[in-house]
Amino acid sequence: MAKAKDQKNSKASAAKDSKSEAVRGYGSGGVETVISVEEVTRQVAAIAEDVTLDKLDSLVGGDSYVTIENLHAGYGKMEILHDVSLRVGRKQSLCLIGPNGAGKSTVLHAIFGFNNIFSGAIRIGDGDNKKDVTKLSPNEKLSEAGIAYILQDKSVFPGMTVEENLWMGGFLKDQPVQAKQAAEMIFDKYPRLAARRKHQAKVLSGGERRLLEISRALVMDPEVLLVDEPSIGLEPRFIDMVFEILHGLQHDDGKTIIMVEQNAKKGLEFADIGYVLVSGEVAIAGKGDDLLANPKVGQLFLGG
Repeated sequence: MAKAKDQKNSKASAAKDSKSEAVRGYGSGGVETVISVEEVTRQVAAIAEDVTLDKLDSLVGGDSYVTIENLHAGYGKMEILHDVSLRVGRKQSLCLIGPNGAGKSTVLHAIFGFNNIFSGAIRIGDGDNKKDVTKLSPNEKLSEAGIAYILQDKSVFPGMTVEENLWMGGFLKDQPVQAKQAAEMIFDKYPRLAARRKHQAKVLSGGERRLLEISRALVMDPEVLLVDEPSIGLEPRFIDMVFEILHGLQHDDGKTIIMVEQNAKKGLEFADIGYVLVSGEVAIAGKGDDLLANPKVGQLFLGG
């Protein structure tokens, strides 16, 4: 019996070793394509490029509408972002990808005013009319600079109706009637929500909740949308729907979109520009299509 047990343990050990050798890649795919966050961070650092301001400007192809200069930011006294610069043109989209802990959401938080900025500048606007919004509060960034933040999943008010959730999106309007008028425009735009206007948000499907989260941010008619993980927790059919909505907001409504997306393939397919972040710095920057075609990025973030 001891011999049989030893043979069983030997086979299990061999299978484990074989599985370990098959582990590679990061992002989509099965477990056989996954490596640790630490290893991804190490490999991204190894392939990092010299991302100059000229390179960032060239990706915009003209004047930048959202401009970040040499940003150092974090939480409390802890610095997460180290000398990050960013450029996005009006009506363009930028997707931030990278391993967990790279600082992707911290960039969105800094733009919207959710964390501490130790140095650097954030400006919004065209040409000589750029507004320094670095020290503005989130409410001021929404009302004065047209920046809206679309949180990750589960940010709706479940006990409120769809209609009431939209009214909450207009909390900075001068009068409640203005929020209600804006909500009616949203219902005209998205009949799927209009059909559920009196339903409590907790009964909506995952895709409908995400549509409601996006729509609530639109009540204030922002120019810039900060979108944090739009595909998180969604079935594939709803992921496609959400990205179609975001595509319409950019290309039909002229919104500028800065997105964090763990589904790197979907995010880069959508975005005009992509940045790869690692350890709080921009390691690689390029057109979305170019990053999709980059074999090094593909091995780490696109499942091989």
